[in-house]
Amino acid sequence: MLQKNGVVLYKNQCALIIGIDGEKYVISMRVSSEKTQRVEVKVREKDVVALHPGPVANLEALLDFFDNAIPTQIAEVHELLLSDEVAAHAPSALSELAELMRSSFKAEESYALYCALCACNEFALDDAAFKTGAIAFVPRSAEEMATLQQKKYEKEHAGELRAAFIKRLKQKKLDLPQDSSYMTEVESLALGQTEKSKVMAEAGIAQTPEKAHKLLLDTGMWRITRNPFPMRYGFSFASAKEGLPPPPDEARLSVESVAYAIDNAWSSDPDDAVSWDGTYLWIHIADPASAVMPESSIDKTARARGTTLYLPEGASRMLAETSLADYALGLTEKSRALSFRMQFDEKGAIGDCAVIPTIVNVKRLTYKEADEKKESSELAPLFEIARRNEARRKKAGAVAVDLPEVHITVDEATKKVSIEREVHYESANMVREMMLLAGEGAAHFAFKNNIPFPYVSQEAPDIPKDIPTGLAGDFKLLKCMRKRSVGITPAPHAAIGAAMYSQVTSPLRRYGDLIAHEQLRAFLANRPLIDKDDMLMRISEGDAASVAARKAARASETHWKLVYLLQNPEWYGDAVCVDKKDRQVQLYIPLLDMQSFIVPRQDVQLNDVLTVRSACIDIPNQKVNFVPVERG
Repeated sequence: MLQKNGVVLYKNQCALIIGIDGEKYVISMRVSSEKTQRVEVKVREKDVVALHPGPVANLEALLDFFDNAIPTQIAEVHELLLSDEVAAHAPSALSELAELMRSSFKAEESYALYCALCACNEFALDDAAFKTGAIAFVPRSAEEMATLQQKKYEKEHAGELRAAFIKRLKQKKLDLPQDSSYMTEVESLALGQTEKSKVMAEAGIAQTPEKAHKLLLDTGMWRITRNPFPMRYGFSFASAKEGLPPPPDEARLSVESVAYAIDNAWSSDPDDAVSWDGTYLWIHIADPASAVMPESSIDKTARARGTTLYLPEGASRMLAETSLADYALGLTEKSRALSFRMQFDEKGAIGDCAVIPTIVNVKRLTYKEADEKKESSELAPLFEIARRNEARRKKAGAVAVDLPEVHITVDEATKKVSIEREVHYESANMVREMMLLAGEGAAHFAFKNNIPFPYVSQEAPDIPKDIPTGLAGDFKLLKCMRKRSVGITPAPHAAIGAAMYSQVTSPLRRYGDLIAHEQLRAFLANRPLIDKDDMLMRISEGDAASVAARKAARASETHWKLVYLLQNPEWYGDAVCVDKKDRQVQLYIPLLDMQSFIVPRQDVQLNDVLTVRSACIDIPNQKVNFVPVERG
């Protein structure tokens, strides 16, 4: 129970209780530096914190009290408490500290003591106690006091400390970790989070992400293994967080034939499987759209990401990592799928395509395992269908460009980079043909049923007659290819050799595929479809995000390739001449999947092979020179 003429804190300001009105207290407090400027307020007991029970003569006696001995007394009491191991860690009430300092605790000095203790380095206000209406202080350790003192010094000498830092920055000789606080804005620029850096401007360094990246490397703030490119393109290393709900309980057709999910050995998110039952080709696709509704928060997050971002150091998934357990194929004994059931006409073209929610028995195989079993009764029909479909597409004008590929891995602990050339298996061709058939079948199904749908098209390339052989020919063809388009109007996809085409085989990792599944799901359930204008908007947003993701992935792969070359300075390998212009030669290095331009000393013809090594590796600008070496 508070008393009249007692001292309290109200909103952390000193006040004097001048009266009691029922259950409320009338307090007087000064509202400005003018002594006469006071205000009276009625408050509840829980709104104030008691400093001293009083009595005190008047408010001025509280606010004007001063004793320059208080700082010394605080230091002496702090030293005393630290010498006691128990007291060194326990909070002490304001009244206890006052009696240790001054042998008594007078009302007139209560506010001055409180302010002095709040402002000193030796003690910290106990916030937990304060919230309950009590005032207590905890002694700070010597380390805590030193930190506070350092902060105070830095604040008082900010200008000269910054000038000294800029001098060290120009010399690229930082005092770490102390200087790291100044470098935060440099890191933000390197990561694409800001366009300016004051410290770089003061040091006379151009304010670009590349220059910031180089500065961070030169000063030891970053190691060469730091990959800034995903964040620079607007992506994080973390997967989507919101998990998908469990698959809905709904009617599904049980497919008896075993389906095979065939992929690379390192694949962890299988989203397609294929089977043949003697009559139908079944292409089973993961079915997250059974739980993801258009314009839901999960749908919007997936649209903003556009695709799963696959990086050498891991995957940043479009859908939450937890979604794989319920929706990937082959991770459980039975898998739920959205299946495309196809029959073919006498020419090998798709005669009919049905879209059916299913329950499937999926068996996972690597490409190597599938190649070893390609003559088996289960897989042989699939390989035969694939070969027939590839021949059909080529007859329709399909253009295939198959360049060597590499797989990059980064050891999480050591950051050691490994690069392996991918083995090309026939089963990879088979799976590709099955996915193309699914996309073609889905497009025909959508067109037949007048469903607004994301169609993928590509104009026919203008291919010259003098296409060379080998890798040089593949690069020439690649330069002839037109840019693909995504829209709601079906059009030929010349490179594939299809009259109409859509991508539907990766809804776990591509937004375009997910929205196609959402639309198919709505049609099958007789729900309202996404209209054409809305579909165009969503396609555009998802495609823009996926383009940024592809750029981030390419930049990340280049980054790790350059790190690999720095980690392996003795590396050398073959480079193939794929183009010539005047004296300049374009080289392609299959073991790294990289290109380089050189001016050779000797005559080099298309498809000639040179042995090269790396030189002048520039990680921030993603550049490396390759120079020929004599074969040993």
